[in-house]
Amino acid sequence: MRVVFTQRAVRQLARLHSYISERASEAAADGYIQRLTTYCERFEIFPERGMRRDDILPGLRLIGFERRATIAFVVEAETIVIEGVFYGGQDFAKRLSSHRR
Repeated sequence: MRVVFTQRAVRQLARLHSYISERASEAAADGYIQRLTTYCERFEIFPERGMRRDDILPGLRLIGFERRATIAFVVEAETIVIEGVFYGGQDFAKRLSSHRR
């Protein structure tokens, strides 16, 4: 299996990097984003983790990362699709439900 990030997830990571850079430092932002993406890439080892949330999006799974972020992903036949990375209590249900496949 391989892990891919949707365009939305890539944009969210870029915004999160900017947010952390402004409030802490670019080095802190680089480290956080690297840890987060590495965590996501490890889903290929055990993809069926997290909480199922079919009520939001069919096949959706949610898992927390370092107490501040929620990673939303879908496990497909050969691919794990990172649908979004929501930081600091963002309303992921609303954002994802408007993006039904």
